[in-house]
Amino acid sequence: MKTSWRSASLVACAAAVLTLTTACGQEGGTSSVGSQNVGATAAAGGYGGVGSGIGTGTSPSPTASSTAIGQGNLGAQSASAGKLQVSANPELGDVLTDATGRSLYRFDEDTAEPPKSNCNGDCATAWPPVPADDASAGAGIDKALLGEVTRADGTKQLTIAGWPAYRYAKDAKAGDLTGQGVGGKWYALAPNGKKASVASLPGLSTRNDPKLGEIVVDKNGMTVYRFAKDKAWPKPVSNCTGACLAKWPAVAPVSVNDTKGVQKKGLMSFTRSDGVAQQTVNCSPIYTFAADKQPGDTNGQGVGGTWYAVRPNGDMVGVSDK
Repeated sequence: MKTSWRSASLVACAAAVLTLTTACGQEGGTSSVGSQNVGATAAAGGYGGVGSGIGTGTSPSPTASSTAIGQGNLGAQSASAGKLQVSANPELGDVLTDATGRSLYRFDEDTAEPPKSNCNGDCATAWPPVPADDASAGAGIDKALLGEVTRADGTKQLTIAGWPAYRYAKDAKAGDLTGQGVGGKWYALAPNGKKASVASLPGLSTRNDPKLGEIVVDKNGMTVYRFAKDKAWPKPVSNCTGACLAKWPAVAPVSVNDTKGVQKKGLMSFTRSDGVAQQTVNCSPIYTFAADKQPGDTNGQGVGGTWYAVRPNGDMVGVSDK
């Protein structure tokens, strides 16, 4: 009876993968480790009041330090953009800046068609909207992409290809890009309004980390993680919900053909209990970490004794390696 049940489960999972011929495999060594609160060390990575979830304006008030930073820069941050410039960055390629060299960002919870800003309240303190007045296109920027959107408070905000533009209060000087990847929702603007990127990475690929070895990264180059309390067998189940999901955003579904270096066995998506579709590697749900600010960060490794970077075959770094 046990063998029959396992065979039936394999068939069901194989059907879900469609073009893949091998279903979700059961693995050992993935039992829950410890009971510490998920994401307990997020604040140490600068998560504070400017991470995921602040875009709704309902997050807790910023810490004293983040509030001070925001107030200290608001004078410059809320100034007119002036003539926009293109700045070359070795990791992100061409990045859009204002006339003073301050980096400009876009927010994944906004929309470009039609243009709409969903960053208000505390969010707008951490991410000051760029005023539309006096903004103009400098060399390498198509002036036709510049526009404006009326915010909830009635002010006019600059848009680039429809995307509302922001500065980041923690960027202390020209050229800073400390807002890149914050909360898994904030990214530097490229001159064409897209997310700045040296090259168009596949939906999932790998990179060699100097400490962790070969690990999986998402389309933005951000480290991908697994949660030891999730399940892959007989079907994927995510046990990261609510506040956990705000700190560990689920990776959206990726086409099998939009991957490089990642094992295709068990490479599939599933529907979470909250109705959201999530990607898996070897049938294990995968996430990014809100406290990882830029490509190359691995601040989520080992958090709470339950979160680990992912090998190309789906194993958890530091757990399945033993």
